[in-house]
Amino acid sequence: MAESTRMPMDSDVDLDIPEHRRELSRQPAALIVAVAIGGALGALARYGLEEAWTSPPGQFPWAVFVINVSGCFLMGILMVFITEIRQVKPLVRPFLGVGVLGGYTTFSTYSGDVHQLVADGHARTALVYLAATALTALAAVYAGIVVTRLAGRQARS
Repeated sequence: MAESTRMPMDSDVDLDIPEHRRELSRQPAALIVAVAIGGALGALARYGLEEAWTSPPGQFPWAVFVINVSGCFLMGILMVFITEIRQVKPLVRPFLGVGVLGGYTTFSTYSGDVHQLVADGHARTALVYLAATALTALAAVYAGIVVTRLAGRQARS
């Protein structure tokens, strides 16, 4: 696959690889703490945004939409940054990716919102929300990848 279309990859722990098993056994507490602290920070940011930007029943849930799309954009940025631009400390990806962005994004709330909209008789709004979130979130990840790669190229030249 060409450089410009290749998706950034950051492998998670593969227990079949001895180095990965050793790394996991060396710092399991640090990994758990990094994910927990990051998750708490991300969840607090999400909670604050949802509280500040509420949607009346039956209306498009804009706060959750923006949270999920922006989280996907940030994930695209993060993955390119840590896999292609800069070598980072081992706990950066778990802290930011799994913790902060995992706690910030809320696809469970998204699915619950879709269900509630349908149950309340707002099937059209539910369908628009369902499709718009999925498509826009995927586009946001891709945009984050492209923007970060462009910025990385400019910084190197």
